[in-house]
Amino acid sequence: MSEIRIETDPFPDSSTLDRLWRASWNSAGPADPHAILSRSLVHLGAYDGDRLVGYVNVAWDGGIHAFLLDPTVDPDYRRNGLGMRLVREAARIAADRGAHWLHVDYEPHLAGFYRACGFRPTEAGLMRLGRT
Repeated sequence: MSEIRIETDPFPDSSTLDRLWRASWNSAGPADPHAILSRSLVHLGAYDGDRLVGYVNVAWDGGIHAFLLDPTVDPDYRRNGLGMRLVREAARIAADRGAHWLHVDYEPHLAGFYRACGFRPTEAGLMRLGRT
């Protein structure tokens, strides 16, 4: 594994992002990532050479609230701090770009990771819309 570089606001093509998604989540990536990323406050890509090995997106409300979405690290690159590096850099840039709060939703088994990244638990609500 060579030095991993993090790029701010890259626009990987659909097939590149899909490869990472399938390796990480066993499902297809977003059908049109450019439509999503063009509205983000910031998004980051982690690259080993030309290979996308990590990704995170920060959506926002246009004001002071930002939302961490889809932190993803290729399984071959996990457990070496890359996920935390992506989240912390995304938080830093989001603050520089005007966000005051960074929200994240996660499953219980990820609580330790998010706590290590600097998040604290809060109460929140969730409403399922439509059927999937």
